[in-house]
Amino acid sequence: MHPAFWRGKRVFLTGHTGFKGSWLSLWLQALGAEVHGLALAPPTTPHLFGTARVGDGMASTTQDIRDLDGVLQAMQAFRPEIVIHMAAQPLVRLSYAEPVATYATNVMGTVHVLEAARHTDSVRVIVNVTTDKCYENNEWVWGYRENEPMGGHDPYSNSKGCAELVTRAYRRSFFQSRGQGSGIALASARAGNVIGGGDWAADRLVPDILRAFERHTPVVIRNPHSTRPWQHVLEPLSGYLTLAEHLWQHGQTYAEGWNFGPMDDDARPVRWIVERLVQAWGGDACWQLDGTDHPHEAGYLKLDIAKAKHRLGWQPCWSLDQALERIVHWHQAWLAGQDMQALCLEQIQNYTQAMNRKAA
Repeated sequence: MHPAFWRGKRVFLTGHTGFKGSWLSLWLQALGAEVHGLALAPPTTPHLFGTARVGDGMASTTQDIRDLDGVLQAMQAFRPEIVIHMAAQPLVRLSYAEPVATYATNVMGTVHVLEAARHTDSVRVIVNVTTDKCYENNEWVWGYRENEPMGGHDPYSNSKGCAELVTRAYRRSFFQSRGQGSGIALASARAGNVIGGGDWAADRLVPDILRAFERHTPVVIRNPHSTRPWQHVLEPLSGYLTLAEHLWQHGQTYAEGWNFGPMDDDARPVRWIVERLVQAWGGDACWQLDGTDHPHEAGYLKLDIAKAKHRLGWQPCWSLDQALERIVHWHQAWLAGQDMQALCLEQIQNYTQAMNRKAA
């Protein structure tokens, strides 16, 4: 990733008020990009967007991506060069309760963003962010590769598989139509289970653990043996930025699907995560098993990142232990009333230094 590339670039970012979107907004601002965000109001209270004063350094439009006209108007008014689409309904268990809203947001919302970009002649690059759960999960012990079939058991996972198919159709039908070296370069990015400071989402493992620690109550764990590709939020974000640079410089050559997961050793079971966080937090932190019935969730899920390593030169920089240490530090700093924008920018700088050391 080359910081000079982003200076002055006009970036349209959907979902900028969410957890991942707030971190990416701060990073783009630090790189000198001109950022315009489009999203609903922050989805939690508290939220990283406000806690880290993310909106101070960017333009922002409150807009539902299910409204095509609203998305089109906002994009055409800003005239971006790069579009990064992150807005989504991101929770598996909520998708069981609200399947129609999940499909409307994750499938038709993606259609609306791509359609708006198709009618905005300034756009050169689009990165559509989906999820590792877009793959048809066969509970394999090896990682899923980018050419594996799309699928998904639950409405969330399935909707993201659908969004991948939408992306492929728009690429082939509209964005490659002017030849291999022109048109809009559109790629999709699939990340693992993203964790980091400032995530207060309901029904998500690490936020649930930290809330229990704050209340001095045991963490209740549903599926201690479920294995996921855990990674600090800055890991996939660095992948999205690296991918966008390659799309800008090389066009359709990189216009395809990409995995940005952790190192193989960091695909760990839930029990391992909670025990590490209990140890890092200290005090009376503890956990217990929830013995009640719950909707289906994948038991084993892992990503193969060989393609991103070899073709993009991207690789993870922080181990899972390092990620968990930074999350505990972030959350305890927030409880102590520290400047969280400064701490986010410090962690971004530390991560960038780790990237540079690995690239050297």
